[in-house]
Amino acid sequence: MTILPPEPNLNALRLQLAQLRGDRGWTYDALAARTGLSRRTLIEIEQGRTIGSLTTWHALGHAFDVPLGGLFTALCEGHTPPGEVPK
Repeated sequence: MTILPPEPNLNALRLQLAQLRGDRGWTYDALAARTGLSRRTLIEIEQGRTIGSLTTWHALGHAFDVPLGGLFTALCEGHTPPGEVPK
């Protein structure tokens, strides 16, 4: 029997991006300038139309000075990560 991990919470990830950007008062253009990503890509990620690539998230992590692990923690919001026993 194969036990699959729960679906990642992509909504929490995009909301975290919006919050990080908003907390700093950065526009899409400001974040684009800091990451080298297009304004359109940033908008599409925040609106949930795309998830972006690992390279995209790596650039975002550097812009916000947050390690990738810190960004991706949001993916497990609302469920127990695989291998952990619920409390």
